[in-house]
Formats: sequence, C-alpha cells, structure tokens
Amino acid sequence: ALVLAAPAAHAQQVTLKVGIAKALATAATMIAIEKGYFRDAGIKLEVEELDTTANVMALLAQGQLQVVEGGISVGYFNGLERGLPITIVADRVSTPLGHRLLVRKDIADTIKRPRDLKGKVIASNGPGAVTTYEVAKILESDGIGVKDVDIKILNFVNMGVGLTNKAIDAALVIQPWASQYVDQGIAVAFADPDEHADPKPLTIAVNLVNTDWAGKNRELVQRYFLAYQRAVYDYCQAYHGGRNRAEVMDIIIRTGLETRRDVLDRYPWPGRNPNGRIHTASLLDMQKYYIREGLAQKETPLDKLVDNQFVDLATQKLGPFVLENKDSKLAGCR
Repeated sequence: ALVLAAPAAHAQQVTLKVGIAKALATAATMIAIEKGYFRDAGIKLEVEELDTTANVMALLAQGQLQVVEGGISVGYFNGLERGLPITIVADRVSTPLGHRLLVRKDIADTIKRPRDLKGKVIASNGPGAVTTYEVAKILESDGIGVKDVDIKILNFVNMGVGLTNKAIDAALVIQPWASQYVDQGIAVAFADPDEHADPKPLTIAVNLVNTDWAGKNRELVQRYFLAYQRAVYDYCQAYHGGRNRAEVMDIIIRTGLETRRDVLDRYPWPGRNPNGRIHTASLLDMQKYYIREGLAQKETPLDKLVDNQFVDLATQKLGPFVLENKDSKLAGCR
C-alpha cells in the first residue's frame, strides 16, 4: 500500500514544458497526466509535439523546454560537444523495439542476406536518427555499411507509399507501421535490428533534461520523475496484459497516440526498462558509430551522457517493478 499510494498533493503547481516526439512510448506521460500523477506531484505539464528530437537540443538547452522525450539522435552528441547543458535521465524505449527492416515484396526473393541490399534505396526517418544506426547494425553484420546503400529520408507513413510505388527498396520502420505494411502485402519483414544490435539490449529513445534547470530545481525534477515512473509501471503492467490494460488502452486512444483499438490489440508495444535506467553500452556504441560516420567529432564520457540519479531515486521510493501477470511470456518491460 505504501508503494502504490500517491504522493501528497502539492498546494501550488509548477508549470513545466515537455517536448515529445509523439509515439506509443508517449503513453507513460499521458497516463501520468490522465491519472493525475503530475498533479499530485504539484506539476502542470504543457506538452509540445515535436517532429524529431534532432532539432530541439537548442530549445532544451535554452530552457524553452525543461524535458524532451524522443529518439537518440546525433543531435544529442553534437549538443554535448558544443557544451550544451543537456543530459539523458531516463529510458523511454529499449529492446524489444518492434522495429523491422522491411523489403519490398516484389524483390524479396532476391534479398537473402544483408549484403544483398548493397546499392539499394533504404528509407530512414533521418540521416542522424537512431533508425539509420539500426540500418547500419544490420548491414555491418554482413560486412557492408550505410555508405554501400542509398539512404532516403522519409517519415514512417511515406515509407509505405515509397514501398508501394517502388521509390524505395527497403525501409526501417517502427510499429505499428512495421506490422501493417507486412499485413497489407506491400513488404516482407527482412531483419530485426534487435537481433543484429551488438551490444544489446538496445536503448533507442530516452528522456532528456536541461542540466542547468535540473541543478537549480533538483527536488522538482525528483517529483517529476517519481510521477513519471509511476506511469511507466502502469504502462508495463498493461504491456504484459495486466488488469489495467483496458484502462491504459483507453488513455492511449483518448489522447490520440493511437486511435485504433484493434491495432493496440494486434501489434507489439515498444519495450522499456520499467526502472528507468538505459542500456549504456548501446549508447556508447551509437556515439562511436556517429563519430565513425563523421556526424560527430569526439567522444563524451559516460558520466556526461547519462544521469541516473532521478530514476534511481524514483525506484527507491516506489520499489522495483513487480510483474502482475506472471504468465506473460513477453520480453521487455521487465
């Protein structure tokens, strides 16, 4: 009861601005808003939707946003190189990702191994995005790299169009599109980046904060991530088919993260570490990849890349995540 009890409500609310790359992983934030976890913590959240986190590091550094949720991109490493006051504080999406490298159905018979993609047009959602890193890991497993293919930048919706009209040969796609395009018969699932990532498990999306702001408002940041992690626990119980799954699905639909209940029932949800820590080996490998590709210039030490203090304190206060549905065979969210 002590673990599940809501923190005492604060008399005065503080407004915080969070930038979010909208996806199913955003469900934790929406749960915390809808169920009043942020309100209980004395926080009023203003949400700003982002197309990509690659271009918002400056907004975070300037204090126009206090928190950013999204994928790890080269923009983060470049921001640290420039001395911007930013750091990663929590996991948002980790293995199993549910991402897939899809190949156009009409050429699938000719693509037997990653090396067969040499010279092909492969779609990613950004040159410095983590999806391009995922493509690279798949290609490198068979002795080639991203310079041996033609990377085309498309959003995930347009990847389906590109596969249909044969403008692209393959695409690194996230859920639910990864499964939908296969079901629609326009592509086949060729490779799972989770299986090709080394080191693994792989963390590809995170929560970042402005370190100047966090240093001056440590108690407030602690309250924020305690409220947030309560919602992460709810998400992970629902992920595993817990008693709250229908409630969480209602929140996802009501807040517009996904409006089709059948999609939530049929397709996998992104995994995450319920206790908030990211898998640092994969983060360091991403940094090395961006440097090797000439997109970043120098290595930043791990203690500057990640700050675990807030999620560790939240786990200490809430207790470690305990799976309700012991019969769940799903990997992730454990």
